[in-house]
Amino acid sequence: MVYHRTMSYTVKQLSKLAGVSVRTLHYYDEIGLLKPDSIRPNGYREYGDEAVLKLQQILFYRELDLSLDVIKSVLNRPDFDAVATLEAHRVSLQGRAARLERLLQTVDDTLLHMKGLKKMSPKELFTAFSDEEQEQYAKEAEQMYDPAIVKESNRKFKSLSAAEKQHIFDEGNQIYADMLAVMPKGAGSPEVQAIVERWRKHMDYFWTPKLDQLLGLAELYNSDARFKANFDKIDARLADFMKEAVEVYVKRSTKNIK
Repeated sequence: MVYHRTMSYTVKQLSKLAGVSVRTLHYYDEIGLLKPDSIRPNGYREYGDEAVLKLQQILFYRELDLSLDVIKSVLNRPDFDAVATLEAHRVSLQGRAARLERLLQTVDDTLLHMKGLKKMSPKELFTAFSDEEQEQYAKEAEQMYDPAIVKESNRKFKSLSAAEKQHIFDEGNQIYADMLAVMPKGAGSPEVQAIVERWRKHMDYFWTPKLDQLLGLAELYNSDARFKANFDKIDARLADFMKEAVEVYVKRSTKNIK
């Protein structure tokens, strides 16, 4: 993708445009996350349109609570596709917005029900969490990732016997139980990273995610209420720790690729 540079911005102008501090832009420059296009003789940094778009990507990833090191690793990958990534951001945000809208509607309806202004059946109280909702998530996954891959994954899993499915579920639960046991060692410890690798291989039962998709899945464990609730049943710290551990895993894997 070639961007035609039509405008340039000083660090102060870009700071005002993006709503970030000048100090933040200086720091991004220092760590090599966002370099200016040029530096004027007077020492002023000058940013072009490509830098503006890259800053937008950085801020999108920051909204997902990714560390700057991980963001740098992702953006600097040789195969990084800014357009495809932005399209993925859009689909992800659409999915979140739709889920939140359904949850908000259920909350509003429940409030009316509790005030005696609207009658809701027990089933309607749980509309936002129903089997139909799960089908909707599958459709969203098909939009977010390759539909052919998602459909093949669903077909493959449905073809398994009950015993095989139970084995997969038991294996997954064991992974999270083992992760809980080594949490005190820290996200970057060899023990934790070995379990992250087991977790990644476990995903092969369903699909084989790319590194950036691993990050998205770990973020989903925290941002999606149903995922978070399931992890909280094991330990309230686990979902956040998984995200931290996966960030370390992806960062190290990205370096190995280079």
